[in-house]
Amino acid sequence: MKILIVEDEQKTGDYLKQGLSESGFVTDLARDGVDGLHLALTDDYDLVVLDVMLPRLDGWQVLREIRQKGKHLPVLFLTARDQVEDRVKGLEYGADDYLVKPFAFSELLARVRALLRRGRTSESELLHVADLELDLLRRRVTRAGKRINLTAKEFALLELLLRRHGEVLPRSLIASQVWDMNFDSDTNVIEVAVRRLRAKVDDDFEPKLIRTVRGMGYVIEIPEPA
Repeated sequence: MKILIVEDEQKTGDYLKQGLSESGFVTDLARDGVDGLHLALTDDYDLVVLDVMLPRLDGWQVLREIRQKGKHLPVLFLTARDQVEDRVKGLEYGADDYLVKPFAFSELLARVRALLRRGRTSESELLHVADLELDLLRRRVTRAGKRINLTAKEFALLELLLRRHGEVLPRSLIASQVWDMNFDSDTNVIEVAVRRLRAKVDDDFEPKLIRTVRGMGYVIEIPEPA
């Protein structure tokens, strides 16, 4: 497994590189956003650990460019900023997880491994509802034959909904299964993620498959005829 670290603080960057290398990963380290973006787009990584506050190009811009170029590898944000709006902004740009500084290396390692597990599958399996199809082996989503590009987190969310289609999934379950976190009612992380997913798989198609059940959660299903 190959990981790109984009971190301008010398001690933090060296610490991450050494720790992840000793944990069995191949690692590259970039000290600013421009170099980090270049490496992310030109090399083949399994995950990016990305600081938000970077010289030359900040983490938001790096992430946005990675997603706009069609790269769907998992991205873990590292930042000293712990505001809800910052976490939401990261998810809207396509981040897969968010870790606030200072952090314990053991927690970072657990999050890295969780993201990498979700990015791999050893089974050939198709999940589908109506004309929406998710190919687990190829990590590909199509609807009505049209390719839909999802972030790793959006893919995991859609996979969960499809595996349990017809079942209303509470926000607490989605939070634990997709984000490996306890549900915090003061954040709208899940609502943002569902809205982004719905925009990609429902907005331009009929029928609408992802439904919000007020006060309960979300479900994916074929709607009954009126």
